[in-house]
Amino acid sequence: MKTWLITGVSSGFGRALAQAVLARGDRVAGTVRNTPALSAFEALAPGLAHGVVMDVVDPSAVTAAVSAVTQALGPIDVLVNNAGYGLVSGIEEASLDEIRAQFEVNVFGAVTVMQAVLPAMRARRSGTIVNVTSVSGLVGWPGLGVYSGSKFALEGITETLAQEVAPFGIGVMMVEPGGFRTDFAGRSRVEASSPIADYDGTVLSDCKAILHSHAGQERGDPALAAQAILTALEAEHPPLRLLLGSDAVSYLKDKISAQLSEVDRWEAVSTATDFETVVAAE
Repeated sequence: MKTWLITGVSSGFGRALAQAVLARGDRVAGTVRNTPALSAFEALAPGLAHGVVMDVVDPSAVTAAVSAVTQALGPIDVLVNNAGYGLVSGIEEASLDEIRAQFEVNVFGAVTVMQAVLPAMRARRSGTIVNVTSVSGLVGWPGLGVYSGSKFALEGITETLAQEVAPFGIGVMMVEPGGFRTDFAGRSRVEASSPIADYDGTVLSDCKAILHSHAGQERGDPALAAQAILTALEAEHPPLRLLLGSDAVSYLKDKISAQLSEVDRWEAVSTATDFETVVAAE
């Protein structure tokens, strides 16, 4: 039996993954934002589901929560950083406060939780960290630039962390969903407070309209995503990145193809910046 700590289990990916893990007989400490949500989560599997009221942007609360989980359930085998939300806004439209709030949750919150669980994992020379990012952490989309920036940042941090903790037997994986029928289109999505009318009729407004029209109609099934995550984690060599959804796969393949083509076109200019090789006289 493994012990999991999953942030943000009230709904969406966090809830779906928690349910899949509980169905296997593992224990899940799931973080929620209030007491009613705690009770609802624990009712899923009495004795196995343990709710924890915690805000990822409060470092002291995170430290206390991780300590409480460890004391109650024992060592945390798997951490899943799932808590987060998306700011819908053009880059110019977003206030600095809105941008900072986005990064506080999606980046600094995730890092805070990782730093809280890593010392014990490192001491045991075992453990797994799963960070739920997004295909938007790989491919930019007008209207989600700040959200993408936060996920790009988490991708870079996670990719580096994987290299740093590998000597300690700690596994790291990123999960990169495309469009799924979660609450991302609802309470997990926030609109910027000061839209700019000059962007009406541009690619920005078009992409915002697409985001709204697709809400609730996304192709991805969160329950199937949870099973895919478990399948990847059980592999002999789990992937560093696990794309979820046919749209995510398509978006990334198109971007990689375009990037490689651009690199090839500009390779001569790029490499012309090196110092000329000086051969030492014998």
